[in-house]
Amino acid sequence: MAFSASPSLSSLASSTAAAAAATAAATPSPSRCPTSNPFPDPKPLHLSVKLFSPLPKLPRLSCPGPQAPRAATGDGSGAGNHGNGSGGNGGKDGGGDDDEGSGEDYEEAEFGPLLGFSEVLRLAAARGVALPGDMMEAAKDVGIRQVLLLRYFDLQAGPWPISAMIRAFSALRNRMLADPSFLFKVGTEVVIDSCCATLAEVQKRGEDFWSEFELYAADILIGVVVDIALVGMLAPYVRFGKASSSTGMFGRFSRMAGALPSSVFEAERPGCRFTVQQRIGTYFYKGVLYGSVGFVCGIIGQGICNMIMTAKRSVKKSDEDIPVPPLIKSAALWGVFLAVSSNTRYQIINGLERVVEASPVAKGVPPVAMAFTVGVRFANNIYGGMQFIDWARWSGVQ
Repeated sequence: MAFSASPSLSSLASSTAAAAAATAAATPSPSRCPTSNPFPDPKPLHLSVKLFSPLPKLPRLSCPGPQAPRAATGDGSGAGNHGNGSGGNGGKDGGGDDDEGSGEDYEEAEFGPLLGFSEVLRLAAARGVALPGDMMEAAKDVGIRQVLLLRYFDLQAGPWPISAMIRAFSALRNRMLADPSFLFKVGTEVVIDSCCATLAEVQKRGEDFWSEFELYAADILIGVVVDIALVGMLAPYVRFGKASSSTGMFGRFSRMAGALPSSVFEAERPGCRFTVQQRIGTYFYKGVLYGSVGFVCGIIGQGICNMIMTAKRSVKKSDEDIPVPPLIKSAALWGVFLAVSSNTRYQIINGLERVVEASPVAKGVPPVAMAFTVGVRFANNIYGGMQFIDWARWSGVQ
């Protein structure tokens, strides 16, 4: 039988008691000190006998390998805060693994599992879609999130103009992958601004509207370019590939700019974790970009208008002609206005849209977020137009 070779309970108890007594006599207890009674009263010995003792737990081995960045969304070239919160303290407080695990769980729940190269090829072949080179490289190096891959398939299956533009312009593709409503926001901005500008031009020029139609057309075209820049520069986008490894000034600046979010209130996404200092830096960095766009567009737009006005007056002069606006001063006004006023207003708009889009109501009824976008951008356009008129009068341009 199985118990024939085992010692009896009485012999085991007696041997255990003898060993315990010998150990107690040979080893001094640190919690005791010598007293007048060198022989304290013996205490009863409690034995707990188990036929099978549990095996000791083996220490957990960890062998961290190099972590490759995933295809992530955000503003920049991929040099952002990759790895923040994934064992930043090296496991000193025992929370590194938990933070990394929770981050992985969130990414998988929000953007789906990370698909390997073979799986990406299989899905692309099943849908009959050819992936661009940068996406193929990303799939081969680190993989692509399932949601991003399926979004790209859906964009390729869309109407011809959109699918062709997605293939031709990676900037548009990456923004559409990060925010499927990007084109809707751009279209809303352009339509609202163009309609408001048209009404203002008709009211301002009156009977001379058609005779000065070229001036109106130049204003509208420049306005469309500005609207696309205003929305596009603050929009989040997916970035594929690795950050620039250049050690030159341009490479360092590219990595620094890549660490910043697209807008002050951009939501954190896989591979994109932003500090308060980075968000504050984004406001000033985007202000410089907005100011540059405003100055360049002001030079082009006002320069076209000034040339048309000068050419007309060389043919036919009138005492009612208004003075030709100063070119550099007008362009500087546009630059300062976009850097300060437009930058502040559009940062706030992006933050409000983010809050609404993340709400349970908008997730259940998507038209709610679309209606909010139309309403808030219409109000912003009206307020911005009124504010620019005041700025132009204060500066003496108008």
